[in-house]
Amino acid sequence: MTRRLPVEPAPGPLEDYAARFDYLFTSRAQREGFRRYLEGLLLADERNKTLTALANTEPVTGAQRKEAQSLQWFLTESSWDPQQINRRRVELMLEDSDTAAHNGGALVIDETGDRKDGKATAHVGKQYLGGIGKVDNGVVSVSSLYADERLYYPLEVEPYTPEHHFEGGKKDPQFRTKPQIAWQLVEGALEMELPFRAVVADSLYGENLGFREIVLDREIPYVMALRPSHAWLAFPDQVGNVWEAALFSTVSSWGGPQEPGEWVRLERTFRDGRVERWWALEAKGGPYGPERSERLVVLTTDPATLPERSTSYLVTNLPAPDSERTQSSPHSAADLAEVARLYALRSWIEQSYKQVKNSLGWAHYQVRKDLSIGRHWQLVCCAFSFCWWACRECEDFGSPPVVVLKDNEHPSSRAADEADGGKKKGQDAEAAVVGPGTTEGALVATAIRNAPALLESVLRGGPAEGATEVAR
Repeated sequence: MTRRLPVEPAPGPLEDYAARFDYLFTSRAQREGFRRYLEGLLLADERNKTLTALANTEPVTGAQRKEAQSLQWFLTESSWDPQQINRRRVELMLEDSDTAAHNGGALVIDETGDRKDGKATAHVGKQYLGGIGKVDNGVVSVSSLYADERLYYPLEVEPYTPEHHFEGGKKDPQFRTKPQIAWQLVEGALEMELPFRAVVADSLYGENLGFREIVLDREIPYVMALRPSHAWLAFPDQVGNVWEAALFSTVSSWGGPQEPGEWVRLERTFRDGRVERWWALEAKGGPYGPERSERLVVLTTDPATLPERSTSYLVTNLPAPDSERTQSSPHSAADLAEVARLYALRSWIEQSYKQVKNSLGWAHYQVRKDLSIGRHWQLVCCAFSFCWWACRECEDFGSPPVVVLKDNEHPSSRAADEADGGKKKGQDAEAAVVGPGTTEGALVATAIRNAPALLESVLRGGPAEGATEVAR
């Protein structure tokens, strides 16, 4: 067998990580491109992650330099399979006991969108973009992630293609809605035998009866959100939507915190020590109830007013404790605190995942083909998973770390500057240099722990370690 030619190694632990993917690349140029692309993505988050920036060359004029041209070829013309890279990445996470999924975690489904100009880019169209919070021209992707109280990482990502890209529009057999894509992602997690407590998703999927019917028929546990207006057929004098179900309980039994009636007080403790008090209700109405196939759980900070921004309406097929369904359901019972805990894991996505994607250049690609975009996304996922992988032996593992490549002439981040210049109150600000650059003045890989700048604000609002039920 022909001996493979060596490549210029990546800094520190990134080389050890990248070497675990080498067998999936058929040429030295591909192995080299994989290392250089990840190095570029892990540069300081204030830098763009376009191809010229990844190659550390000047914009526009630097595009013709061999460094940028080689990365362009790696992304658009080479023969490597992004799905194989993704499977290997997930394997590395699942093989390590520190990052492996377990039965207490959640399979989170989420979608996000980012603005893109023009009409020639694959999957682009005028649609709602979660990255900017409004309808605009851009690209949307649907992702599946594993999350627990310690960590989270992406599993798979699929683009959503608007109907105008298809000859038959929405009736075209190739067209897929976001819930249909979400189900394919759930199937992918089941095929890889990923353990999880429940599928967790927002109201886009909870309101979709087709998606809910599939997971219910397949007996897959879930906790998903509903809109306050979610309704069912009812007589005029009966409860007809989820908001009315919560209001009815408030009117009939709520007597304040000292006399809560059917409401149960929960406490959520966040990583910064902050404690939030919530109230939970096992609501009844229409097709929902503790003895029905689906339960309706209401979470709010104030049962008296049910404030819109701090009230969630959740549907789940996990059986209620002490209900008859516990005898026939394949799932273990979940009390109100457990349902609240599972849905709280979505805060990883709401507070941090989109920021991390942007910091690692998720939307900075300047390519148009579907294959090239998918490759870029998979490489971003590799860079993000590497941050967990490289710091799995840290004493404070479970707080999302970040590994950046620091330019000595231009300090990479506020956290790195603090690490070089002293200690921040309450934090060990020392930075461990885990690998030197290969040439004078080159980049240095710096592992930064204890709430680095990229994720510092995320950790303060990270998911609770668990919701605790308080006696009524």
